[in-house]
Amino acid sequence: MGDTGAMSLGIALGVIALLTNSVFILPFVGFIFVVETISVIIQMTSKKLRHGKKVFQSAPIHHHFQAMGWPETKIVMRFWLVAAVAAPSDWRFFFWM
Repeated sequence: MGDTGAMSLGIALGVIALLTNSVFILPFVGFIFVVETISVIIQMTSKKLRHGKKVFQSAPIHHHFQAMGWPETKIVMRFWLVAAVAAPSDWRFFFWM
């Protein structure tokens, strides 16, 4: 998809969340994106504070799994499963609000 497509979809998702007053649900909808971002933050913080020592072999976390020897198809399927569990959980919170 590339950066342009991902950013436009992210912006569209953010605008829809703002228009429907469901901003707090976004971390559940994009749980994988949150985990990927947090893995980069952890990696960079660790490298700065621990003088170059890394937590993951590579960041973002899907590259860490590739470095561990997981095939790309396995990583994609695992991320789909996590997203399939995380995304429907936000509907429960949406209807509580």
